[in-house]
Amino acid sequence: MVNFGKRLMADHLEEWREYYINYKMMKKKVKQYVQQTQTGGKNREQVLKEFSRVLDDQIEKIVLFLLQQQGHLASRIEDLGEQRAALMEQSDISQICQLREAYREVGYDLVKLLRFLDINATGIRKILKKFDKRFGYKFTDYYVSTRANHPYSQLQQIFKQVGVVAVVGALSRNLAYLQDNRGSFSSIYDHPSLTIKDPVIEQINHSVQKLTHSTNFLQFLGQHALIVAEDMHSGSDLVDDQSYHFLSLLLNLVNTFLYMVNTYIIVPTADDYSVSLGAAATVCGVIIGSMAVAQIFSSVYFSAWSNKSYFRPLVFSSIMLFLGNLLYALAYDLNSLTALIVGRLLCGLGSARAVNRRYISDCVPLKTRLQASAGFVSASALGMACGPALAGLLQTKFRIYGLTFNQNTLPGWVMCLAWLAYLFWLWISFKEPDHIATDNSVNTQSSGSAHRVSGNLEDGLGQPLLLDANERQDEDVEDNDDNEEDPEESHKPATSLAAAYRLLTPSVKVQLLIYFMLKFAMEILLSESSVVTTFYFNWTTSTVAIFLAVLGLTVLPVNVIVGSYVTNLFQDRQILVASEIMVLIGIVMSFCFTPHYSVPQYVTSALITFVFAEVLEGVNLSLLSRVMSSRLSRGTYNGGLLSTEAGTLARVAADMTITAAGNLGQSRLLNVTLLPSLVICVSSIVATFCTYNSLY
Repeated sequence: MVNFGKRLMADHLEEWREYYINYKMMKKKVKQYVQQTQTGGKNREQVLKEFSRVLDDQIEKIVLFLLQQQGHLASRIEDLGEQRAALMEQSDISQICQLREAYREVGYDLVKLLRFLDINATGIRKILKKFDKRFGYKFTDYYVSTRANHPYSQLQQIFKQVGVVAVVGALSRNLAYLQDNRGSFSSIYDHPSLTIKDPVIEQINHSVQKLTHSTNFLQFLGQHALIVAEDMHSGSDLVDDQSYHFLSLLLNLVNTFLYMVNTYIIVPTADDYSVSLGAAATVCGVIIGSMAVAQIFSSVYFSAWSNKSYFRPLVFSSIMLFLGNLLYALAYDLNSLTALIVGRLLCGLGSARAVNRRYISDCVPLKTRLQASAGFVSASALGMACGPALAGLLQTKFRIYGLTFNQNTLPGWVMCLAWLAYLFWLWISFKEPDHIATDNSVNTQSSGSAHRVSGNLEDGLGQPLLLDANERQDEDVEDNDDNEEDPEESHKPATSLAAAYRLLTPSVKVQLLIYFMLKFAMEILLSESSVVTTFYFNWTTSTVAIFLAVLGLTVLPVNVIVGSYVTNLFQDRQILVASEIMVLIGIVMSFCFTPHYSVPQYVTSALITFVFAEVLEGVNLSLLSRVMSSRLSRGTYNGGLLSTEAGTLARVAADMTITAAGNLGQSRLLNVTLLPSLVICVSSIVATFCTYNSLY
């Protein structure tokens, strides 16, 4: 791994050399400050003021040069605009072609400026990170908050690129006007979806996409998907439009949708099914939780399997889910609770969500990866809503050839047919990615490494000063340049869950605790909803199904609001704390304090808990990506797997809590199951405040 200082020397433009960040000097300054504070030569306040002033000077140098170059580009575009106006009256095709080439020359110079801006922005991020690590003070938080929000902010010029975007707009508009070698009345402003098919515009858009880190809705959804938006030079970005296979992506999204339907379609009827087999209604916790228990193990082997193939894991997943649902449906006629639970265990062993995430990260081109990530989350949310809704429609009973079809068994039969149809479609339509075939070919000749970037964790695009996986690797190398340890050893992926756990810092552990808490609270709410509402309100299966479907349908609207607006107004850590407090309020409101537990109290508290748990999940995963070691950004035992395991363990614990609490009677079920949620939520809030200053 080449460190950033060497990369800066190799990639800089010689004619602009004096305007780049003096990264070497800044590194020396950091080392000097550490030595001076250790020997007592300077106190912390002096160091902070001096380093702030040095960094301000560097940023000012970059910004003034940037504005100067933007002015030159704007002047050239203005001159070309006058030529364009004259040529349009003459309709000289050859001169119009020359004019279009002149616009492209401006575009190529703009690409150079964007690269200049990108490498300086990276240098600022890295030197801030280095200062924090070496000096032991969270200087980044102070510096960014004071500089970025100031009305005379120069930092915003680098990380928001308002002037650069205006130049891009002018180029795009004029090239669109000159398309097809003649004047066109199409306008990029009248038609926002209009795509300019020009190589220089594609290069500019690619550079801007890499440079811009402001939060938007698709990126917020990508956080929920645990999918990292890789650096443009990463191996996964070698995927191009020719090797990209849309049907294969669609099959992964359909797999996600069907799995979520399969998870939640039994929730409204699980208690009734357990009673019909002679068990207590609260055994529904075991029935629902069985799938999560198996998923703890399936997440690991599917994550490892996706190193070698995507097709075979998806086939295996479909077969396991078909068999699991078949056994679930037959358990009624077999009068066997064991068959019912084994069926759900088989379904859990077919959980291929790790494969679905990995496919999006490795096999989808960068320019469509955010949309694919959003599709993954949307498919999950839609499946979560459709599962209970579908259960509400299956309120019938009949027998065919001695097999019973009723509200308990029909979910199993319906999912059997769905997975069988999916398996057939998968078999005839899925295309194994080219790089998988190449890797497998190489592996038959040699046992060399299978190092590919894992689709595991979102890049945390909520703030502008973030490091992606590759940049964090570079940072690790630079931070070890004074150590005897081999830099290559310092960023090798973890080889076991135990090794991955040893890499967890207190901040990471707190974020995993928060993830555990929100999944535990949501699972308690959803899994016991049928039992609780039947006991207190005498709700029918259809009513429970509608209630759960409405909860599921809130996911996307909430993400739109948070991803498009809220994250632009507040820091992620502020949203994190506020969401935790709101989840706590929802849990407290859910307790039954009086003999007359009302529907409005239950529905309101459920909505507060569920909605803010959804908000919490997005910002939690964003922050998790920033505080997690780069060694957990790839390999089988990656950060995404740890998050998935934490969430799955929470679901298992919640479902087991419901079953255990059922022994105390249904009248005590609600309050007893809410107590652990309350304790864990309070603990997570306290832990968050203890690590608050490290969350940036």
